[in-house]
Amino acid sequence: MPSETLVVHVIDDDEAMRQSLAFLFRTARIHAETYESAAAFLTALPQIKVGCVVTDVRMPGMSGLELLRQLRELNIGVPVVVITGHGDVPLAVEAMKGGAADFLEKPFDDEALLRAVRAALSKNATDHEREALKSDIKARLVSLSGRERDVLEGLIAGNPNKTIAYDLGISPRTVEIYRANVMTKMQAGSLSDLVRMAILGDMLGDAPKSKPAAGR
Repeated sequence: MPSETLVVHVIDDDEAMRQSLAFLFRTARIHAETYESAAAFLTALPQIKVGCVVTDVRMPGMSGLELLRQLRELNIGVPVVVITGHGDVPLAVEAMKGGAADFLEKPFDDEALLRAVRAALSKNATDHEREALKSDIKARLVSLSGRERDVLEGLIAGNPNKTIAYDLGISPRTVEIYRANVMTKMQAGSLSDLVRMAILGDMLGDAPKSKPAAGR
């Protein structure tokens, strides 16, 4: 894809973060435009060439989630990569269910962000790869035991080990063991990787609640 067609719109209320991300993209030969708020981006939208959007979730005024909803209401299918703070797993889940192309948890690796943005900018080329990955992830989910899926659902909900243990009637140490097994079976390098996989594997549905105890 020619470099002039690559445009990423960075939305963040932190000026230092905006400039840092813009510098990263420009060194990767990706043109970057910056906006101090979601409202500023929407105001400029009619006059800009949309490639993809990178936005923080927590911002004054319109949040990243509200921006996603607004873009959907305007029927603008721009890929959106969401950046979340540590511990914002439930927000990341909501963002992905709201149509975000991907999300990364701070602090993130520069190369991981560039991969996410390039994939978003090359959406048509990556659709087949996404379906192949989805099939692979579903196979990994099938390999989980009932209890491991329960622990995974608790993690996706943003619950700490102690809460998951209480909900399932097991010890926190046992939850840690199940959690390690889930990370290994799903080949996830981090909690955000695990959440992304669960979403791509259609595990969440409309109501990601714990499953009945039958068959454990």
